Amino acid sequence: MTAIRVLVVEDEPLLAEAHSAYTERVPGFVVVGVAHTARAAMAALRANDGGDVDLVLLDFRLPDLHGLDVCRALRAAGSSIDVLAVTSARDLAVVRTAVSLGVTHYLLKPFTFAAFRDKLERYADYRAQALADGEVAAQHEVDQMFATLRGTAGHSLPKGLDAQTLDRVRAALTDGTRAEVGLSATEVSAATGISRVTARRYLEYLVTVDRAARTPRYGTPGRPEVEYRPR
Repeated sequence: MTAIRVLVVEDEPLLAEAHSAYTERVPGFVVVGVAHTARAAMAALRANDGGDVDLVLLDFRLPDLHGLDVCRALRAAGSSIDVLAVTSARDLAVVRTAVSLGVTHYLLKPFTFAAFRDKLERYADYRAQALADGEVAAQHEVDQMFATLRGTAGHSLPKGLDAQTLDRVRAALTDGTRAEVGLSATEVSAATGISRVTARRYLEYLVTVDRAARTPRYGTPGRPEVEYRPR
C-alpha cells in the first residue's frame, strides 16, 4: 500500500519536529515536508498542484495567517487535499468553520501519541474506503465511512461500555511494541487496569465493529488462549 504523504505545518520548531516524529511512528504515513508559516505551506502545496501531499497537519495559530485562511485558500483554488487540524484553538466558531471547510479531524493540543495515532489510523481507514473504485451498495456503507472518521460515539456503544475505557483498550491494542504479536484479554487487563472479563468485553466489541481481529494463540498449556490484533 502506498504511504500517505504528510505536510506538517507548525510554527514552533520543536512541536513541528515532535509532530513529524509522531507521524513517522504510525505505519503507512510518511512526512514529505515541514512548513513553519502559512506562506511556506501554500508554496509547498502549489508545487505540483499539491500532488506530493495527501494530508496536511495544520496548526491554526501561524505567525502570518490563520490556519482557517489557509483552508479557505485551498478550497478557493479547487484543492480537495485533506486537512487535520492540530491546534490549541478551542473557540466553537473556529471549530464550526473548520468543519464547513472540510477539515477531517480536529485534534486539540496538548495530546498524547495514542490520541494522535488514533486520528491518523481513522483517516487511513477512511481514505482506503474513499479511494475504492465503484459505488456504495447501500446507506450503511456511507454511514460506515463517516463513522470511520468520527469514531464511535459514546451513546451508540452497547450498554455497559463507555468511550473512555474503549479508547484505553484500543490504545493498548495498537501499541506499536505489541500490535504485531497480538494481546490476550489478560494482557490488555494488565495494560489498562481493568478486569480481564471487562477487557474481553471491550475486545469482543472491537471485533464486532471490525476494529480488531481474534485468533487462537497456540503454544500455551491446555486450551489455546485467544489473542487480539488491531485492524
